[in-house]
Amino acid sequence: MDFQERLQKAVQRGERTRSAKQKEAEAKALSEEEYRRLHSDYRLQLSEQIERCVEQLGDQFPGFRFETVMSDRGWGAACSRDDVGASAGRRDNFFSRLEMVVRPFAKYPVFELTAKGTIRNKEVYNRQRYQQLDEVDLDSFVELVELWVLEYAELYATQA
Repeated sequence: MDFQERLQKAVQRGERTRSAKQKEAEAKALSEEEYRRLHSDYRLQLSEQIERCVEQLGDQFPGFRFETVMSDRGWGAACSRDDVGASAGRRDNFFSRLEMVVRPFAKYPVFELTAKGTIRNKEVYNRQRYQQLDEVDLDSFVELVELWVLEYAELYATQA
């Protein structure tokens, strides 16, 4: 085999490698679109559940203000209230808030739920749960939303 034949074979190998890389990149782009679609579907379903549960929590305790959350932190809902108290002749302000959001799609294909609860200026919990997008069990996330809201309600009723 002379140099010219070896050169042609090297060029052919390089072209096959480039073609394989292009096909792999196309397949990866399609799978990323599929992940984005899955995340969006799950986010819509779970954010509706979050809004229902958090709004009912706000209805249970007068003075809570409900708000839908759509920001760079994610999609979901929050309810909060400000209270004023007096002790030993001085005025105290107390802030309580529950926020629960589904984090936006990011670099890694995961579905993440976060919740942060504050009662009378003290953080009572800061939680997160995530699963790989292709392994998401939406029912477990729905149960988790309900559990976290119920837990906040119990803690608020105890401490307020």
